[in-house]
Amino acid sequence: MISKKILVVENELSTRKILVDKLSREHFSVLEAKDGLEGLNMALKEHPDLILTDIFMPKMDGMEMMNNLHKDAWGKQVPIIILSNLDDDSSMMKTIKHSNYDYLLKVNHNLAGLIEKIKNKLGLV
Repeated sequence: MISKKILVVENELSTRKILVDKLSREHFSVLEAKDGLEGLNMALKEHPDLILTDIFMPKMDGMEMMNNLHKDAWGKQVPIIILSNLDDDSSMMKTIKHSNYDYLLKVNHNLAGLIEKIKNKLGLV
């Protein structure tokens, strides 16, 4: 079976390493980026099957990265799951909820739930 490629864009090293480790153990091919600019460049070059991204990052935040991805034909189609600690009341959250992105609040979801969401998004279940 061909492994699905996932790009993890997360500036917190410990969080990024946990995600990369768990996804690797689930037999995904995992790419990682430490900020939105690096994530954008890697996504456009590598064309992952799914992107996990944080919102608040240095150099380029997650929203700007996603807006830039949508300028590319491939980037308009790639599934994105946003992992953040924004609450439902923030204006950014309201924008996200009216888009085609999935959003998971970091503190409310465990790794098993995230893996299930990823597999559903990729049509693996």
